[in-house]
Amino acid sequence: MTISEHLGEFGGLPAFDFPEPDTAAQLPAADSVAWRISAEVYDSEEDWQQVFARFTEAVDTRQVRAVIVGGWDEAYDTSNAAVIEALVKAAGDFPALRALFVGDVTYEQCEISWLNQSDVTPLLDAYPALEELGVRGGEGLVLRPVEHRALRVLRIETGGLSREVVRAVAACELPALDDLDIWLGTSWYGADTDVSDLEPILTGVRLPALRRLALRNSEIQNEIAAALAGAPVVARLKVLDLSMGTLGDEGVTALLEGQPLTHLDKLDLHHHFLSPPFEERLVAALSPYGVEVDLSDRNVDKGGARDRYTAVAE
Repeated sequence: MTISEHLGEFGGLPAFDFPEPDTAAQLPAADSVAWRISAEVYDSEEDWQQVFARFTEAVDTRQVRAVIVGGWDEAYDTSNAAVIEALVKAAGDFPALRALFVGDVTYEQCEISWLNQSDVTPLLDAYPALEELGVRGGEGLVLRPVEHRALRVLRIETGGLSREVVRAVAACELPALDDLDIWLGTSWYGADTDVSDLEPILTGVRLPALRRLALRNSEIQNEIAAALAGAPVVARLKVLDLSMGTLGDEGVTALLEGQPLTHLDKLDLHHHFLSPPFEERLVAALSPYGVEVDLSDRNVDKGGARDRYTAVAE
């Protein structure tokens, strides 16, 4: 799987591309869309900060509820530190901003594991009312432990995520967080997390409001499943997502032998390596309780665990 399309909506609003210079497009109401602000990744005539400056002149930023940062010039080789700095400096002009996504870039512009991020912590400091933060790309990504009392959704999409970022997420105080979605990725692209790094998340102590947990796109999906089989946080979840990774029969065995999952609304395992008998066992165990089990995109486990692959890598 590759990321071939831009976000169609974000923060509960349809996405709208802020137009290029000298374009006569009529702009929608400032609070009616999620504004995608982008510069060309290759041979850009405007850098992202220049596009952003045009945006702040053309749109009533006091009413803007959602912003999507698209590409920036030379994103495959240059971090977005200047982008983050511009957003932080402008925070006072965006009092209504509740949703922010950084890195809505398709594979044609820049593969996810080549996308250069930077320290996104200042965004959380600058926008204390922010409710949703999404980040795509693990290269150069930094997050430091923070307390943020409004954030409800945190999504980090990578082909390879460093354990330092995982540990920082685990150390954050996020009392309102309802939805945590982390794509851990593979060691080929910098993933070095082990289950012990996830322990504070699995206890749920700092995440009292968590109802959806996605630890996915991982080459250690079986180990994560085994840890979740006894993790305290599971009892309060409505959705558990272990999709897009290398999950096989051994991981599902641990889940079936662990704590009950019958309270879930959904167990998402799409893109997996389960054998048909284990698919049947899982459905038989959970479907009578109304649990939706997503077992789509089954991959044939030809060569054992070492030949399995995540849905998103490069």
